[in-house]
Amino acid sequence: VPQLGPQLPPRLTQQPWHLLYSTGRDGFSLRTLYRSGARPDSPALLLIRDTEAQAFGAFSASAIRSSSGFYGTGETFLFSFCPELKVFRWTGRNDFFVNGDVNLLMVGGGSGRFGLWLDGDLHHGGSQPCETFDNEMLSHREEFCIQDLELWGLA
Repeated sequence: VPQLGPQLPPRLTQQPWHLLYSTGRDGFSLRTLYRSGARPDSPALLLIRDTEAQAFGAFSASAIRSSSGFYGTGETFLFSFCPELKVFRWTGRNDFFVNGDVNLLMVGGGSGRFGLWLDGDLHHGGSQPCETFDNEMLSHREEFCIQDLELWGLA
């Protein structure tokens, strides 16, 4: 979280962040993640470590929630610590920021590809280059297994 601080919108850089959800504490469930992160209008930071010890994730200016369509703003971005911090910002090509239901959470998209996706039991996910962020694959593999996942929100 400290390394990502300078990448956040300026209005958020001095705000305290709190752990809302952790697979180690709360189990592996997208439904539980939505319930834990249900603070309206609170930005969210999603941090993931896969089973190959790669760390990456997404920032959303709005709460991560279940939805019937894409939501979010151009402040949304993907990032990877592979090996140093790389941030992938909105390209302006589309507004496929965040979308999720009980079976799937997606961040970024276009042409049938998602910058980051997680399944409903939070055991598997994937990352592909996408039009929203023009990102690299966030993990070493296009599909990965999740070891740890945390959702952070503002106080």
